[in-house]
Amino acid sequence: MLIIERMTHPVVTIPADLTVEQALEVMEEREIHHLPILNEDETLAGIVTERDLLRARSGEIVKNVMPPGAITAGEYTTLEEAALMMADHNISSLPVVRSNRLVGIITENDLFRIFLELLGARERGTRLTMLVPEEKGILASVTSEIASMGGNILTLGTFQGEDPTNRMVTVKVSGVSQEKLVAIMEALGMEIVDVRED
Repeated sequence: MLIIERMTHPVVTIPADLTVEQALEVMEEREIHHLPILNEDETLAGIVTERDLLRARSGEIVKNVMPPGAITAGEYTTLEEAALMMADHNISSLPVVRSNRLVGIITENDLFRIFLELLGARERGTRLTMLVPEEKGILASVTSEIASMGGNILTLGTFQGEDPTNRMVTVKVSGVSQEKLVAIMEALGMEIVDVRED
């Protein structure tokens, strides 16, 4: 998935000559925590966070408190790349630019919503977490068995396991009983870590 598919746009922005208090008012009114700052020619000058502003002196001009060298992403950057950039640089948002023109923003809240979507947090079903061997075709076996018993896979995610020989797999399934699902997965040799109805 690409940033362009999940970014917020249009973006609330401010000019660089606002005071800290004015910028905080904009944040409060719009219920946001990040404000990209535009130059007079509408190119991106930088970005400030609520934390930046709260640490600044009263009456200070925004351009004097914005951190130098805003880290940005292009609209066709993958969400994984965006998350890596944010984690590696310890930032909570990325302005999205095209030729240094702001076209959107992606924030940690956007990534949290995507995470919830990936794990099917708002969908009803049986959520099963298993430790599976790191072997070719293992996911095909799991999904084939679920399909053969009439189950519908709502979400499926793989995560690092305990060591390089295994992976943690979380699958949410509807249309099959919890007991049957667990029994079939155990028969396939999967180690059940957690099972629950969501």
